[in-house]
Amino acid sequence: MSKTSKKAASAARRAKIEEMRRAEKARERRNRILTITLSTVIVAGLVGWGGYALNRANEKDEQQAAAAKKPVRGEKSWPKKELTQNHVQGTVDYPMNPPVGGDHNQAWMTCDGTVYTKAIGKENAVHSLEHGAVWITYNDKASEDDVKALSDKVSKTPYTLMSPDEDQSGPIVLSAWGKQLSVTEASDPRVEQFLSKYVQGAQTPEPGAACTGGLTA
Repeated sequence: MSKTSKKAASAARRAKIEEMRRAEKARERRNRILTITLSTVIVAGLVGWGGYALNRANEKDEQQAAAAKKPVRGEKSWPKKELTQNHVQGTVDYPMNPPVGGDHNQAWMTCDGTVYTKAIGKENAVHSLEHGAVWITYNDKASEDDVKALSDKVSKTPYTLMSPDEDQSGPIVLSAWGKQLSVTEASDPRVEQFLSKYVQGAQTPEPGAACTGGLTA
């Protein structure tokens, strides 16, 4: 091959290599632009969703707070002066059933979202109410689905307890210290309102007192 031909072939190779380099650089630029664009879209989407979720959470908190401030339709109330807080031995003759306060046993029922399948001592449960718990009771008039729904709700809610009480008149009763509500179905919106309002609510004689470490049967 002549020198002229060799130079021409070498120049052609260099030109081809340079063309390949330019093409590679162009691909890299496109990939960078695509990556940046996708990242921007993803970040914007996450920020937008995060803001939406935060707003929804804030709205839910505000709705629950507003519901907690409203009176619970149909609830019964007892004045604090009528509900003594002495520790006593033996049974107590309460004027209402389930009881919502008064003298009680020195041992409280564990009420850390605790579901009891058998009746519990009323004198122990009242002590739990004194600590700010809400006690949900039911009898054989309550449906199995309602009992299951309430059990699931209680098990996820600290400062609550649940147990059967065949002596009560209504199918489902919610009790807090000095407060009580009777409903026929677990889906009644007042159930959630009562829990929001009275779990460690303003009516609690001993706010912050333990609901763990008590009796469990």
